[in-house]
Amino acid sequence: MGVTLGRLMEKFLHYQCSIGGETYINREATYLCPQHGAVLDVVLDWENIGKKTSPGQIQESREESMWRYLPLLPVGEPGGEGTPLRSAGWTPVYKSDSLAKEIGLSKLWIKDESGNPSASFKDRASALLVARAAEINAEVIVTASTGNAGAALAGMAAAVGAKAVIFAPKTAPPAKIAQLLIFGAQVFLVDGNYDDAVALSQEAAEEFGWYCRNTGYNPYTAEGKKTASFEIWEQVLTKENLEKPLCVFVSVGDGNIISGLHKGFRDLVALGWIERSPRIFGVQAEGSAAIANAFNAQNEEIKAVSADTLADSISVDMPSDGLRAIRAATQSDGAYVKVSDSQILQAIPALGKIGIFAEPAGATAFAGVVEALELGLITKDDPVLALNSGSGLKDVAAAQKAAGEARVIKPTLSALKEILGG
Repeated sequence: MGVTLGRLMEKFLHYQCSIGGETYINREATYLCPQHGAVLDVVLDWENIGKKTSPGQIQESREESMWRYLPLLPVGEPGGEGTPLRSAGWTPVYKSDSLAKEIGLSKLWIKDESGNPSASFKDRASALLVARAAEINAEVIVTASTGNAGAALAGMAAAVGAKAVIFAPKTAPPAKIAQLLIFGAQVFLVDGNYDDAVALSQEAAEEFGWYCRNTGYNPYTAEGKKTASFEIWEQVLTKENLEKPLCVFVSVGDGNIISGLHKGFRDLVALGWIERSPRIFGVQAEGSAAIANAFNAQNEEIKAVSADTLADSISVDMPSDGLRAIRAATQSDGAYVKVSDSQILQAIPALGKIGIFAEPAGATAFAGVVEALELGLITKDDPVLALNSGSGLKDVAAAQKAAGEARVIKPTLSALKEILGG
């Protein structure tokens, strides 16, 4: 891998339980806290890292991917030069004055993840997990997914010749399943929901010794996802003279993306590169709102729901990373917002008007911005960034619902004039 284990361990301190705070060295834990069964945080030696790495060094990097932040990540040199593994991340941020004006904001940015190699945010976690798997000599990587995480893993694994096994609910969109198969993964469609696929994938990992990528289970997934926070720091926070804290809106399913973003901002605070985290707002579909329900009840007890939403990427009965997802909002002075499927569908063409084609889960974040304004959770003067987590090509059926049908006309100029005149 081009780096010795000793050099890598200079960055890694320990794992820390998200419930009890217990710490574990590398060999004492792999996935969850042995005592509480809770998600673990990867804790790096920020004092040592800060002595060796400066903001200027990062910003001068010619690496146009998430790997520009390698000094801040718990893996060594990832390899895979010239492959999609080295292309994940460093996605664009667009400032839209027209869309901001339309909904009543002064400043609005959209960070568009659809340009990632498999067209979703999930490439970040998968790229890092594939690099980690190579370091520990894991021959097979397995995950459960409604489509995006699986496609990301399948693509990143294919890039470096690794083997991927994917469990997905049989109701996942066909376009997403096609991606898994094209990338050469071994795919099993589970006759059940996402939670059933998660349970089976973890049982299989334990039985066969596979390395499990599942979010809210493997602590390294959040480490890949936190790279988006580093990009927001570079692309917005260091360039804009913001008088108020940036409000970051992200759709939430199992809770690992919002947890990863929060982790990234906390790491930047630990380095002393920012004074405080942006305010983080989680957005959930009304039909899959277990985390939002707990947040609104002002406690950390998350109760399962029977998820029902067209935004399949965030359709989860019992979130696997719910506790950290709640704390991402509470500890950053953010909040949770619930939106209807109708609001999600309206958000897809709204983003389309500025040239961004979002899948339902990605459009959910923008729908949450509109709802938060109406609820008074943010004001017109708050700077806002919404994260589009994936391409609309992931779910064309939903896009067709949002866009409606194109008009059919006769192939004559007179027919066209008649319609235009009307």
